Amino acid sequence: MNKRNFLALGASVAAVTVLSTAGCTWTDARSADPAAQRSSINAGAQSALSRLAATNPSSKELVQQAKGVLVFPNVISGGFLVGAAAGDGVLLKGGKPVRYYRMAEGSVGLLAGAQSQAIFILFMTDDALARFEASNGWTAGADASVALLNVGGSASVDTNTARQPVVGYVLNNQGLMAGVSLNGSRITPLDI
Repeated sequence: MNKRNFLALGASVAAVTVLSTAGCTWTDARSADPAAQRSSINAGAQSALSRLAATNPSSKELVQQAKGVLVFPNVISGGFLVGAAAGDGVLLKGGKPVRYYRMAEGSVGLLAGAQSQAIFILFMTDDALARFEASNGWTAGADASVALLNVGGSASVDTNTARQPVVGYVLNNQGLMAGVSLNGSRITPLDI
């Protein structure tokens, strides 16, 4: 087996392992006590928000200004050529949890491997939040455009992007991610 095929096989196995492990976690979580599920998601969301504020201090002000903040603390993504991502999260209003959601997305393209990331969607206007809450399933890019915040070397937020009705951050272990898109991500309510 040549090196290229070996790397492709390794990436595929890693992606399948991560996604199947994540699938087991979600299966267990669904069968667990709903109060324990909510508690776990809430703790993850608070931890992710603290990490976001430490990574980018200017994000704290935007989070406080938002009418609602949707936090997916652990979205697992992976694949080889065809990818998938999924994770559970919580909608916070005034810092308090009000409803739980699942995010799922699929993609096709040049990709290999797996990763975990935290995704934050900030509803900056009452109208944007009301439209999201009224939906029984919301798709980024179709139901509303999510402007991902560009954070420069000075760690200041691009003010044009910050004025959008729905803005977001994507944070992985290396920090804030640039050049990503949430378009096509489907968000549906969880009954827990």
